[in-house]
Amino acid sequence: MAGIGVRNPTAAVRGELAAWLTFGACLISVFMQMIDVTIVNTALPDITRDLAASSSAQLLVISGYSLAFACTLLTAARLGALWGRRRLFLVAVVAFTAASLWCGMSTGATELVIARIVQGIAGGAMAAQTLAILAASFPRSRHPQVFALYGLAAGGAGMVGPILGGILLTLNLWGLGWHWVFLINLPLGIVAFALAARFLHVGAESDGARLDLGGVVLSAASLLALLYALADVQQHGWRALSVVIVLAAIALGAGFLVYQRVLIRRGRGPLMRPDLFANRGFAVGSILVTGFFGMFTAFVFAASITLQDELHFSALRTGIAMTVFALGAGAGALAAPLLVRRWGVRSLAGGIALYAGCMAVAAVYLVLTDGAISVALTVVPVFVSGLGVGVFGLQLQPVMLAGLDQGQMGETSGLLPTLEQIGNAVGLAVLSTVFFRAHTLGGSIAMFAAIAVAAAGLAGVTLLLPEPPRHDGTEAGLTDPAPR
Repeated sequence: MAGIGVRNPTAAVRGELAAWLTFGACLISVFMQMIDVTIVNTALPDITRDLAASSSAQLLVISGYSLAFACTLLTAARLGALWGRRRLFLVAVVAFTAASLWCGMSTGATELVIARIVQGIAGGAMAAQTLAILAASFPRSRHPQVFALYGLAAGGAGMVGPILGGILLTLNLWGLGWHWVFLINLPLGIVAFALAARFLHVGAESDGARLDLGGVVLSAASLLALLYALADVQQHGWRALSVVIVLAAIALGAGFLVYQRVLIRRGRGPLMRPDLFANRGFAVGSILVTGFFGMFTAFVFAASITLQDELHFSALRTGIAMTVFALGAGAGALAAPLLVRRWGVRSLAGGIALYAGCMAVAAVYLVLTDGAISVALTVVPVFVSGLGVGVFGLQLQPVMLAGLDQGQMGETSGLLPTLEQIGNAVGLAVLSTVFFRAHTLGGSIAMFAAIAVAAAGLAGVTLLLPEPPRHDGTEAGLTDPAPR
C-alpha cells in the first residue's frame, strides 16, 4: 500500500514553496519585460532632448523593443522546449539585465535603439518560457489563479511604468536622469536570476526534435515586413511601397501557417501549432489579447505624451495622474474573479466597454476645454477607466486558456506573448500614425477617440468567448503534485 495516495508532508511543503518562489522569478521577469514597454514613455521627452533623437528614433526606442520581442518569442519558446526551459530562462535573464545596463549607459540615439533591440530579444527569450514554466510548476486546478496573477503582473507593470518613470526622473539620483528607467532593471534581474537558479527545475520537453528553421525565417520576415511598413506609413503616409510591403507581410504570414500545417502532417515539430486556434476560447481570446495590448500600449503612450507635451505636466505630475488609473485597475483586478464567477464573460465585456466610454469622454472633454483641464474633475473618470481595464485584463488570459489541456498549455508559451507583443507593436504603430502626423492637441483627441472605438469593438468580440468552467476549489489541494 506504500506510496498510494501518501505524500511526505515536509516534501509537499518544500515543493509548494519552490513552486511559488519559481513563480516569483517569473513575475519579476514579466514585470521587467512589460515595464520596459511603458516606463520609457515617461522618459521619452528627456531622452529626445538629451540625445537629440528624431521622431523616427523616438518611435524605434519604443517599437524596436516590441518588434524584437515579438520576433524572438516563437523561436525562443521552441528552443526552450528543445534545450530546457531553465537553461534558456537563466541565460535570457542575464542577457536582459546586461542589455538594460547598456541602454542605461547609451550616449546616442542610434546606440540606444540598438541596445533596446538587444533588450527586446533577451526579453522575448525570457517571456517565451514563462507560461510553460508556470503550467509545469503548478497543478491544473491552480492554473486560473496563477495565470490571473501572471496577467496582473504584466498589466500592472505597464501601468506602474509611467509612475515609476516619473519618480525616477524627479529624484534624478546622482544626476543620471532618464538613465534610471533602464538601470532599475539591474537589481530586479539579479533577484530573478537568484530565485530561478535555486528553485526552477523545469527541463526540456522534446526529445530528438529539431528547430523549425523555415518557420523561424518565415515568421520573422512576416513580422519585420509588417512593422517596417507601418513605420514607413508613420513617416510618409500611405503610399504604394507601404501597401506592397503590407501585402508581402500578409503573404509571408499565410505561408508560415501553411508551412506549419505541412510539418504537422509530416510528423515533424513545427514552430507553432495552428490547431490551437481550433479551440474557440483560444481563437477568440487571441483576437482580444492582440487588440487589448495594442490599444493599451497606445493609450499609455498617448496619455504620457499628451500630459507632458500638450498639457505641460511635469514627469512627476504625469506619474501621479497615472497612479489614479493604476488604483482603479487594482480595484478592478480585485473584483474581477467575483464578477466572472457571477456573470461570466459579460463582466469582461462590461469592463472594457466601461473603459471605452471613459476614453470617449476624455476626447470630448479635451475638445470642449481646448486642453484646459481640471485635475479634480478628471479623477473619477480616470479611476473608472482603470477599473474597467482591471476587470477585463486580469481574467482574459485565464478564460481563454481554460479549455486547453496540459500538452496544449506548453504550446502557448511562445504564442500568447507573441500575440501580446504584436498587439503592442502594431497598435502603437497604427495609432501613433494619427498621433505623430498631427502632434498637437487635435492629434491627442483623435488618438483617444480611436482608442474608444477599438475598446468598444473588443467589448463586442468578448461576448463570443465561451463561458469559463466553474472551479469549486476541491479538485486539488495546496500539496497536489505539479505536472512535470
